Amino acid sequence: MPKFPDKVDLYDDRGALIDTKVPIEALSPLYNSAIKRIVSIVKRAVAVDLKGVERALATGAVGGRGCIIKGRELKLNVVANAAAIADKIEKLIRVKPGDDTQVKILRNGENLLVMAPSARLEAGVEYTTALTAVASALCCALIETFNISMWDYDMVHAAVWGRYPQSVDTMGANVSMLLAVPQQNEGMGYALRNIPAAHIATITRKNAMNAAALSAILEQTAMYEMGDAIGPFERYQLLGLAYQGLNANNLVYDLVRENGKSGTLGDVVASTVKRAASDGVIKPLKKLPSGYVLYASDDIPLWNAYAAAGLLAGTMVTCGAARAMQHITSVLVYYNDLIERETGLPGVDFGRAEGTGIEMSFFSHSIYGGGNPCVFHGNHIVTRHSKGFVIPCVSAAVALDAGTVYYAPERISGVVGEVLGEIPELRQPLRYVNEAASKIKGEV
Repeated sequence: MPKFPDKVDLYDDRGALIDTKVPIEALSPLYNSAIKRIVSIVKRAVAVDLKGVERALATGAVGGRGCIIKGRELKLNVVANAAAIADKIEKLIRVKPGDDTQVKILRNGENLLVMAPSARLEAGVEYTTALTAVASALCCALIETFNISMWDYDMVHAAVWGRYPQSVDTMGANVSMLLAVPQQNEGMGYALRNIPAAHIATITRKNAMNAAALSAILEQTAMYEMGDAIGPFERYQLLGLAYQGLNANNLVYDLVRENGKSGTLGDVVASTVKRAASDGVIKPLKKLPSGYVLYASDDIPLWNAYAAAGLLAGTMVTCGAARAMQHITSVLVYYNDLIERETGLPGVDFGRAEGTGIEMSFFSHSIYGGGNPCVFHGNHIVTRHSKGFVIPCVSAAVALDAGTVYYAPERISGVVGEVLGEIPELRQPLRYVNEAASKIKGEV
């Protein structure tokens, strides 16, 4: 029997019905096979920039930030030998025949997508296993393929690993993964939240619905790791994931369609309140002499889910109209301000989303000036405070941008975003997660 009474209809990013009356537990990271697959991919997938390795060795530019070691250049045809290198990497990291190791050659040998075998991660406790195993295997493959002298091993290491271990991260490396090194996580459970919106938008090919979905999946899965989805809070987080991130009951799609042509942020607020009232989520409490109507709700977690869906819709309408990501901070602040004034009920995430918007606006438009939304994530000091409801909107805003910032998503994300976009579950999470939920709706 399901733990919670809630059942939702599931839709894709085009508003097409996938299934009806699906328990929200089917969308839980604890049960949903597609979410488990996405998390597994995030831990195992490594992007290799063979063109970057070739360029770094040819110029001596290793370690990032303009570091060039003159006289140590190595002219190697790395890209032309991508097939041989890929074959060696696969043999080096594979644990046993038939395991889930994968090495895919992309862009005529310029990039590799490497999926480290699950057995390697299961044998340890850190998700960095995938990156370290692939980086070491790439070094071995390069040395063997080109018969490199032992006196040049250090340059091969620097071209692959970047400045590590001189610095705690892999600055200037030509291997990368979505997850940051553990030292950059702000505490327990933050690993999945430490993925910039630029990566999300690039991976999903700037599809705003899928960008929001992937962010919501990562953020809400992190809530399970952080202990924020325990007891009464589990339903609160699951409803948010369902309605805001996964378009439950087609709510986000309907709100955008209703207001997309000529609506404003205020119109989205009005539509959200109207939909919540018609669905019985909120009801009039009393009417004041001025005519102002106060609302009440018997189900605050469900109201929060509706409000969060409206916040995402407001992001899409506002940033979509301008084709610019910078409006996201204004949406976070004023959508919540308006919806609180319209209903008398708490805004998204009990005010944390609005507070996050205020701080994000200050950092991106005041003290920093150039901190565009691409660089923000759920681990950032500015945007970590909302429990999973802000970053999906930021990722959607970045996806809707039409090139208005100097540091565009493609420039920040680089090879890792482009390469991991080849994985269907990451590129179209809304479809895969909802279809997986449909398959188990009678089992949870």
